[in-house]
Parts: sequence; C-alpha cells; structure tokens
Amino acid sequence: MTQTRAYGSWPSPIDAELAATHDGAPAYVGFVGAETWWTEPRPTEAGRRALVRRLPDGEERTVLPAPWNVRSRVVEYGGRPWAGAEGPAGPLVVFVDFADQRLYAYEPDAPGDEGPRPLTPVSGTGGGLRWADPVLRPERGEVWCVLEEFTGEAPTDVRRVIAAVPLDGSAAGDRGAVRELSDGRHRFVTGPRLSPDGTRAAWIAWDHPRMPWDGTELTLADVRDDGTFAAARTFAGGPDESVAQVEWAPDGRLLFSSDRSGWWNLYRADPEAEAADAWPLCPREEEFAGPLWQIGLNWFAPLESGLIAVVHGKGATALGILDPETGEVVDSAGPWTEWASTVAAHGSRVVGVAASPRSAYEVVELDTCTGHARVVGAAHDDPVDPTYYPEPQIRTFYGPAGREIHAHIYPPHHPGHTAPDDELPPYVVWAHGGPTSRAPLVLDLAIAYFTSRGIGVAEVNYGGSTGYGRAYRDRLREQWGIADVEDCAAVALGLADEGTADRARLAIRGGSAGGWTTAVSLTGTDVYACGTIIYPVLDLAAFASGETHDLESRYLDSLVGRLDEVPGRYAERSPALHAELITAPFLLLQGLDDVVCPPAQCERFLARTEGRGVPHAYIAFEGEGHGFRRADTMIRALEAELSLYAQVFRIDLAGGVPILELGK
Repeated sequence: MTQTRAYGSWPSPIDAELAATHDGAPAYVGFVGAETWWTEPRPTEAGRRALVRRLPDGEERTVLPAPWNVRSRVVEYGGRPWAGAEGPAGPLVVFVDFADQRLYAYEPDAPGDEGPRPLTPVSGTGGGLRWADPVLRPERGEVWCVLEEFTGEAPTDVRRVIAAVPLDGSAAGDRGAVRELSDGRHRFVTGPRLSPDGTRAAWIAWDHPRMPWDGTELTLADVRDDGTFAAARTFAGGPDESVAQVEWAPDGRLLFSSDRSGWWNLYRADPEAEAADAWPLCPREEEFAGPLWQIGLNWFAPLESGLIAVVHGKGATALGILDPETGEVVDSAGPWTEWASTVAAHGSRVVGVAASPRSAYEVVELDTCTGHARVVGAAHDDPVDPTYYPEPQIRTFYGPAGREIHAHIYPPHHPGHTAPDDELPPYVVWAHGGPTSRAPLVLDLAIAYFTSRGIGVAEVNYGGSTGYGRAYRDRLREQWGIADVEDCAAVALGLADEGTADRARLAIRGGSAGGWTTAVSLTGTDVYACGTIIYPVLDLAAFASGETHDLESRYLDSLVGRLDEVPGRYAERSPALHAELITAPFLLLQGLDDVVCPPAQCERFLARTEGRGVPHAYIAFEGEGHGFRRADTMIRALEAELSLYAQVFRIDLAGGVPILELGK
C-alpha cells in the first residue's frame, strides 16, 4: 500500500552508515601471472585501501592485513601503487604503503613468509621521497617507477624522475642505491612503458603551467644494455596536444591516445617515424582516454593477439575490443554502463572496473574468445531492496547563448511512498570536483540516501567537464566561477521552470572544485536556499601563491588567467573575499590534513561570515585529507547535510538523524 507523505519525510532503509560503508570503488586492476589483483577501499578500516587477489579457485583474498594501506601520494592524488609478477616462490608484488610512502616487496606465498620488506629509505632521508607507477624488472633485479623527491619546505620544491630501485633492499638505507633513469628536465612524468624487446622506454611528461589535459609530451628513449637511458626525445604531443596514455603493441609499434583531433582517440606509430605519420585507429567523436589526475591511469590495453581492449564513449563509457586493422570496435555485453580508467589484459582475458545505475563498481573480466563477461571481484551485493534505488534520467539543458549542459537527474523515488499531488520536491544540485572531470551515471548510495527520502538530486556535468571532447572542456578556460556557476543554475532553474523541482527549495553542494562552485553560487546568485561546501577552494590568490600542492599550483593560469596579469579577476571571483554576500544557510565540511585545499581557506571564509546572522555550521575532521575516506567521517557528513536541508526546507525527517546545530 503506497502512503502519502511530504517530500523529504519518507522513511528509508538507506541510512548514512550504509552509504558510507559502501563508498568508493576498486581500482588499479592487473594480473600477477594468471591471477587478477586490484585495490579496494575499506572505509571501516580507517579508510585504507587493501590489495586483493583472486585465487584460481575464485576466492578473493586480502593480501595484506590492516593497517597496510596500498596508496601512493605522488602529486598528492597518487598513482598506480603496485606491480606484480610471477616468481619462483609464487607472486612477487611491489607496493607503496601510504603511512610512510616507502616501496615494499612482498612474496605472500613464499615459505617462511616474514611479511613485506622495505626497498626504499624512510621519508625524510635525503628529502621526502614518494613512488608511483612501478614496473617490475626481475631480470635486472629492479623495479622502475616514478620518484618524487621534495627538495625544500615549499610544496613546489619538488622534482620527479623515472628511477630504478633494487629489489634486494639495498636502497632501503641508502638513497644512493637508487638509479635515476630520466634526465629530470620535465616537472611531471609517468612510469615507463617498455617495448616488447626491452630496448626502448616510452612515457608521458609535461611541465607547468600546463595540466595533463592541456598538453603533454610522449617521450622515447633507448634503453642501453646496462639499463640506463640514452638521450630522450619527444615523439608526439606538445603545448596544445594531450597524450594521456602510451603502450607498446606486440609488434613493437607505439600505441597512444591523443586529443589532436579534438577528441582523445587512439593512434599507432612506428617509433622510428614521425608523429605526424601516426595512424588513427578508430577516428570518432568519442573519448578513448580521460584526464590524467593520477599517475598510471589507463584506458586501453594491448592483447597478445594484436587486438586492443579500449574504454571509450561520449558522456558514458563502454569496454570494447578494437581491431586496429579495420578500426572496428565490438563492445562487451552486460549490464554495465560505465567503465573506470583502469584496464588490464592477459592472454585473451581483459579485466576492468564497471558499474551501472543499478550496481556499484565491481571487477569484471571479459573473455575475448567467447565474448562472455563476468564479475570476478568486489561483486555488487544489494545491501537493501533495489526498489529503493533512484531511477536516473540523462538530460540536456541549455544555458546562456543556448549552450548545451549535460546532467543526470535523480528524481525522488520510494517503493512505498509518494508525495501530495500539490507538492513539488526539493532538489540538490551536485557539482563535481576537478573541475576537469565528470560525474558518472552509476549507483551511488549517497545519492540514494537523499532520493529515497524524497529529495531529488541533479548531477551537472557543466562546461569544462570531460567526456564530451576538448571544445567542451575548454569552455571553462578563464571562466571558472562563471561558466560552471551558470550551468548549475541553468539546470536548477530549468527543473523548477518545467515543474520538476520546487523553486523555493533548491540547494547546491560539491567537494573540492565543486565546493568552489557551491561557494561562488552562494555568494553570487540567489538561486539556492542553502548549500553544502566540502573541502573547497575559496581564495584564488592564496591558492595560486603557494597554498596548495605542486600539481595544481598553476592550474588557475588556464581556469582564471595568470595572477600577475588579472589580479582583479582573482579578487572578484574569490568567495573568501565576498563571504559577506552570503545570505543562505550553509554547511562547511573540511579535512584538517588537506594539503590540496587547506583548512586555512575555510577559516578565513568563516571569519568574514561571523556575526552576520547567516545560519551555518563548520565541521572539521581530524585525520582526513582531500576526500573523505573514513566511514565515521562520511556518516557524520551525510547526516549533517540532511539535517541542513531538513531545517531549511522545513522537512519533518523520519528516523533518528542528529540535528545539526546552526550558528549565526
């Protein structure tokens, strides 16, 4: 029997604890011998990432117990933290532990296992050292990877090179035992990809002020017999061409993704030829790559047969098998509608991480011989009746000058409740982070936490988002704080104008760059009744003057303009300098260990709002950085956000949700 209750007051089995404990996704899939390995989140284990393997009998086994946390901090957002190979005593895995950022070697099946052994010095020996994107070279007794070394006190006092670390542990107490392979002339590098015969290395490099989606260089170097690199040369890419990934085909030709056409497409080239001679394998107005936020992300993997597994699409992604000779792509069958930026191949098998609006991310294997795809790890298991899940809609709205805005709309949904006919629902606009990123259309219990109670959610892939080609990405160039804000407002008002949402009960929320968009929206528009600002950028000049990490220290050059050329623009757009303009209640959430968007920005923002009579709350979380990972943090954050909406929208919540105390 369907009951009638006001929007927002519906009882729901999806509580904050359920949403928090199911947060996150598997990542960094790979093969060790014939076994599939990956990392996965453990919110209830202090937010660590565990390394997991699938044994031949199908058992999923956690390789390392808590508190081991397989996660790198290179460029702060990290990168691929592990590599493995089959050895005489079974699997040999090299990984980065988050706590000390050292590289460790571990042979879990070796007789007399004594646990992981360190390969690199403790942090602080010869400067802070971090490692990522390892490639095992057991025949040389080494692992080759990215070395990030801090040389001073400032977060931008840093250098990055490709380095070789001995597997015998001799570098654990001696930084001098680490061999540097690349010449250090680029600020940022990925790990090397070695040609099938081992005589060449390829990697991606770039420099300030470019971000990796602006312009990168595909770099090649010969590998000498002694394991050193000859002089490197740029093969492809440049200031206005983004090469996002490079691999080698089995026949020794280069495979790389480039957006030279306006879309990240795949190319094949003879390494002895010129980049201009590179052949597009499947020219389409689709993306075959994405933004390189983490070192070692990958969207394609060559198979031994010469075929290529590809993650591709426009606005959403599929896993396909590309025949480079014909340009034909055959997509895998199955219920999954979104594939993450991690894929690996072994023989005729391909593994990736996939999800859908009805299932969370899980590890999926495709047998390219039979075309059969199956879940092999981190399988989705409905924690509640799936009739409580939202039923999203893919929508296109139109903003200023008629520009298209892509969005996912999640109307309120409950199997046993409906609202009075004369009531329109409240809606919360979700602005994604990045901002050079996008919101995928997948099951997210944090969204279901709201929709199952009768609060709609609108995820906006505003101009500047990825997945829709370079021109769409470039809509945010020097327009951050304008185009994103306008696009979110256009979606919110569009929902109200068409009678989908209550105009008086619109809210906005976002984290990181989405927190910026939320704060600017609250200081610069009257669209929203309240907002939730999560680990945000609030002060542009401070952000560009050293109050962030190295990777994004020049990001604002493209998003806003150079600080020395347009200082007025920085001041005009910064919410921290205009906090007195906020009249809507807000919730501010911040991690105290955040070095990307440090809490000092929040503190200055709050200082300007004190005593102005605007209801607000500030919750700071110890032990959390940029992006919340601990279950207890996420529970408190979700419950506080729901309480904010309940108070502002005058909702009588069902169930025991703690009341957020709003000060003035």
